Amino acid sequence: MKTNVKEKGKTADQQSSDTGTRQSRINIGTAKKSMGAGNPESAVRKDAKQDTDSKARLEARISRTTHTRIKLAAEIQGRTVTDFVIHAALEAAAKAIEENFVVQLSVEGQEAFAEALLNPPEPNDALRRAFERHSALTGMND
Repeated sequence: MKTNVKEKGKTADQQSSDTGTRQSRINIGTAKKSMGAGNPESAVRKDAKQDTDSKARLEARISRTTHTRIKLAAEIQGRTVTDFVIHAALEAAAKAIEENFVVQLSVEGQEAFAEALLNPPEPNDALRRAFERHSALTGMND
């Protein structure tokens, strides 16, 4: 059974070689910063800054080949492995979010969208019924 306890003075790679596994561990993260407690103002500041002051830990078990490749790429860019992995993950996250949430239209599509906003068609029967159901459910007559 493998444990996550680190031996004092040994790196994760040294520990892995001691146990015969061929995986490396990348640890990313730290602990939370402490904001003073004791008065209500500090509690409000702590709540307001919680997202910016707290840190999370991200761990990944990867093969030695992958670790070596990431380490080489980080060295080429003059970054630490942690900085390189965080930067690469953020770029991938931004790309995934953009692909999911950003709608890209052709010039014709943009023109059709603008035209529909500027000159909307008259409501059809289905839309009128939907307005009526909404009004009946909410008690609002918009």
